[in-house]
Amino acid sequence: MSQGKVYLVGAGPGAEKLITVRGLECLRMADVIVYDRLANPRLLRFAKPEAEFVFCGKLPKHHTLRQEAINELLVQKAKEGKTVVRLKGGDPSVFGRVGEEAAELAGQGIEYEIVPGITAGIAASVYAGIPVTHREYGTSFAVVTGHTKTENGRPIVDWASLGGVDTLAFYMGVKNLPYICDSLISHGRHPKTPVALISWGTMGRQQTVQGTLETIVQRVREAGLKNPAITLVGDIVSLRDQIQWFEKKPLFGRRILVARTGGEQGNLANALAEQGADVIEYPYFSVRGVENKTTEEMMVRSGEYERILFTSPESAAFFFEAYRQSGKDIREITPAFYTLSRRTKRKLQEMGFVSEQTEPFSAEGKWLIIGEVSILNDREKYETKWGPCDVMAVYKKEECREYNMNMVRLLREEGVDTVIFPSAASVGTLVRSLEQAGFDPRTVLSAASLICMGEKTAKAIQEAGYTVNRMAASPTLASLLSCLTFEKINV
Repeated sequence: MSQGKVYLVGAGPGAEKLITVRGLECLRMADVIVYDRLANPRLLRFAKPEAEFVFCGKLPKHHTLRQEAINELLVQKAKEGKTVVRLKGGDPSVFGRVGEEAAELAGQGIEYEIVPGITAGIAASVYAGIPVTHREYGTSFAVVTGHTKTENGRPIVDWASLGGVDTLAFYMGVKNLPYICDSLISHGRHPKTPVALISWGTMGRQQTVQGTLETIVQRVREAGLKNPAITLVGDIVSLRDQIQWFEKKPLFGRRILVARTGGEQGNLANALAEQGADVIEYPYFSVRGVENKTTEEMMVRSGEYERILFTSPESAAFFFEAYRQSGKDIREITPAFYTLSRRTKRKLQEMGFVSEQTEPFSAEGKWLIIGEVSILNDREKYETKWGPCDVMAVYKKEECREYNMNMVRLLREEGVDTVIFPSAASVGTLVRSLEQAGFDPRTVLSAASLICMGEKTAKAIQEAGYTVNRMAASPTLASLLSCLTFEKINV
């Protein structure tokens, strides 16, 4: 067996798009992903469906896996011939213990690569409107640990040597903030020196508290701010009032759950995140094409039908991919195309096909209804609605279990203030998935504002026993964003 390789990857400061291109490449090819609590779990959806996941999240006084066990795991999986990604929040070389892991791999003769990430001290700061250097405010910058493995946890720092550094960034120093402030003042920093603490930087839940060395401790206590946090000290902090940008986004501070039904990448979550929201997509699925003798036979006969109904965007994509691979001439397909949703209609338009979005109707001639494997159990239902038909499964949908488990964890820890249902089907899918995860749906749906896109979806929400708070004026992204921006939520 050939030996594998380990990639020690920085996931960035929190926002999923701040991972590097190389980091994303490594995630996509990994057989095993060993990930931390501070690595955005949304990144896990880029992994292969068959990848193995190991969570080694660390909380104060509680480690899922000790560092020694993590080192042993990386070596073991690489010796099994696996491609392993060790996914760490921020940059792995900035208080990320990558040196210890790399040394262990090197000692065991394991090939490895260190992939840098954007460190929180820089990213969280600039997302709070504070650049770490500026020609007029600070031309030097230092990062300092805010806690250590000592008995009292206080950082062991040569405080006098920090006196000549304009801007200081302390990592994870909330607990030791009084000691840090007192030490800086006693070693020459003016008590009026500006200070800012940024918790969960670059995320929609980002929280920033400002003060000075003599006032910041009390202000942080009043705000209830906790780790993970960056403490910035220096005159440059005063720039925040002038150039802060992220916290001014229209949906900043909102925590939104988007209920999903399919596996195709949508643009809704990205659009909400662009407006500053923290977004949870749940449940999430991976999709893959299916091939069997029956499907191949129906593919050959597809031109014999009067109408073809595509039940999802994925059904269109996989059908035409299978048709292309069959070697048949696409011009032999003569039936009219129908869809059940605007998303599927748009998918066909992107591929160069005209379709009609329609409600069920019966007519002379036979339908070919194309969808996911579960459609094979629904033939009778479709015949009742659409008349004589054949059903054809072109893809299989599977739950992304590790990703979904992490989304449920976030729901338990943080909750959401808004739930968006893009379709009627998303209502039942969300409720069933939460129940299967051992989570009472009422915990989420009764405490959040429920927003839907369309009357059919509103009806499905009401039939499930919940109240619709708002309905987008039209089933479009622009209308939904307008609806969300208009609605005020106490966050």
